Amino acid sequence: MARLKVGVPISGRGSNMAALAEACADSAFPAEIVLVLSNEPGAAGLDRARDFGIETAVIDHRGFAGRAAFDAAVTARLEQAGVELICLAGFMRLFTAGFVEHWRNRLLNIHPSLLPAFRGLNTHERALAAGVRLHGCTVHFVRPELDDGPIVMQAAVPVQPDDTAESLADRVLAQEHRIYPAALRLVAEGAVTVEGERVVYPNGWKNEGRSIDPSLR
Repeated sequence: MARLKVGVPISGRGSNMAALAEACADSAFPAEIVLVLSNEPGAAGLDRARDFGIETAVIDHRGFAGRAAFDAAVTARLEQAGVELICLAGFMRLFTAGFVEHWRNRLLNIHPSLLPAFRGLNTHERALAAGVRLHGCTVHFVRPELDDGPIVMQAAVPVQPDDTAESLADRVLAQEHRIYPAALRLVAEGAVTVEGERVVYPNGWKNEGRSIDPSLR
């Protein structure tokens, strides 16, 4: 069976990209990364991608008059590489509605909160300020609204009394590295579909891999 061709836009160190690349390094995994693209020429994740033998590209957003022109260049480069699904991994640019609709239900993101809570930036600081007892991360299909879209998978972690934003972020990131490859597998295998604005599982819900609740120790 042909493996799903994935493009991964990044802006920084690319730790989630690396987690996806490690999963895709297994020839039995149903997806392969064919391009890692960055808007930042100095992004450390580009070197990490090359270490995996993955093709890389840089499209600097500063060279474009507006978001639409930049988005068109990104789409053209992804399609040139044969990308069928995009997995955003720390890509720090907002796409236009036109880009999102062009890639509708073929565009995944991972966000460091249990959506719909704490959309946007500084999620860990805001979770601590709100006094929540559980925090986590979410893999979802992207919609034009910020951090919105059908949820594929979530992982929850406990908020400890002595947590700082940094310690909480570290525990959430460990779960991001677990669930992003798991969610990609489900999508690549066709185990999930989108009906309206909800992800459904045609073969029924099974707990393994769909949601992860780490030990509360």
